[in-house]
Amino acid sequence: MHTAIWWIRRDLRLHDNPALSHALEHAEQVIPLFILDPHLLSNPPTQRDLFLFEALHALDKNLQIRNSRLIIRKGNPLAVLQKLSSVLGGSLIVAEADHSPYAISRDEEVGKHLPLHTLTGLTVHPPRAVRKSDGGPYSVYTPYSRVWKSLPTPGKPIGSLEVLPEIDEAILSTDIPTGKSFDRFPASEKAARKRLVSFLDDPVFMYQKKRNALAVDGTARISPYLKFGLLSMRETVYQAKACLDATDNQSAKQGCTTWLNELIWREFYFSILANFPHIVHQSYRENLRDLRWADDPHGLKAWQEGLTGYPVVDAAMRQLRETGWMHNRARMITASFLTKDLLIDWREGERWFMQHLVDGDLASNNGGWQWTAGTGTDAAPYFRIFNPILQSKKFDPDGIYIRRWVPELAHLDAAQIHTPWKNPNLKADYPAPIIDHRAARERTLAAYKSAKTRWEDQSK
Repeated sequence: MHTAIWWIRRDLRLHDNPALSHALEHAEQVIPLFILDPHLLSNPPTQRDLFLFEALHALDKNLQIRNSRLIIRKGNPLAVLQKLSSVLGGSLIVAEADHSPYAISRDEEVGKHLPLHTLTGLTVHPPRAVRKSDGGPYSVYTPYSRVWKSLPTPGKPIGSLEVLPEIDEAILSTDIPTGKSFDRFPASEKAARKRLVSFLDDPVFMYQKKRNALAVDGTARISPYLKFGLLSMRETVYQAKACLDATDNQSAKQGCTTWLNELIWREFYFSILANFPHIVHQSYRENLRDLRWADDPHGLKAWQEGLTGYPVVDAAMRQLRETGWMHNRARMITASFLTKDLLIDWREGERWFMQHLVDGDLASNNGGWQWTAGTGTDAAPYFRIFNPILQSKKFDPDGIYIRRWVPELAHLDAAQIHTPWKNPNLKADYPAPIIDHRAARERTLAAYKSAKTRWEDQSK
């Protein structure tokens, strides 16, 4: 075929890109197209939107080096693709498969009218490839991960493409929206690959020991790059497995294994979303859908602003607002506090995270929130309620993380900083705890038990 449209969605890279490679293999001219879909963009733009715009600028520069350009269009994807295909005289459309309910519906509609060909790339294995013996999907991580690991190891990643066909000036696009430079996450494929190489150079071998330390850079911090495909998931898994082969040290191997397992969690949540799309709007566990959440606007606002009076919770929430990112352990702590201490609906927290996270991903965000709330598939038991004081002492023992994000407490020593309300000399600019954890725990246990009892009575 003379022309192929490379419809870019969540694969903003030239290295190890199956969709781009397929387009180049089957067409003389490849049109790199990104559609600004109003359905997926916010007004005003979120941190994630701004990161995306900056990544698009970087991709365009990368393409121009290779004699090509990024084409930007705004509007309904089907209408945009129909118009561009008409201008080009009919084209193959190649894209990386996406698995959210909206993406699946969108692609099905496009496929009815145009020759759309999708390839696996967002995940290593397609969400419906890891199945139980009866053909059904897994809803528990451990057996899912065993089968996932038993599938053929991904092939060696495809190298970067040095030259791309020229683009006719007549179809060039409007400007890319203005993005934002994130100090912690420069939005480019080059920065993404540099971050991965740096992590694999040494920190991965200590991952098991350091991944939960809030004040330590013990995690890969590549989630924004995986979100938008600035890094290939296949290459990331390939490198994780290479780490296992690169050392005989058992502690180092454990670090690599633990990191690989975290990558598989990402795949698991994609599988859950694809197979159980109703989780976008409701709890997976039917017996907890009638849980009586608290109506607490004051508590929700205090949580959002990092003013709960619990230092580790407040530090994490302020980190989120300022940087667009939060340590994974902190995500669990803050989610537990909202759903189990304040008894506020997990959907409120899920929405807030999606508004502010640079790496906000529907599958992982929903999966993480429902896991913590105890309402999901492979979920934490509802009676597992994090004690924010104990979590603080365990994962930020010296208070370094707290002092970084809650400067009002910087003058307190390690013995005082986790429970500042006990200090008679505490300055008045930091709030007292908005709720007593022990009493909140009892209230939550009662609410969950009541929901389960009502469901059991209705099911008889």
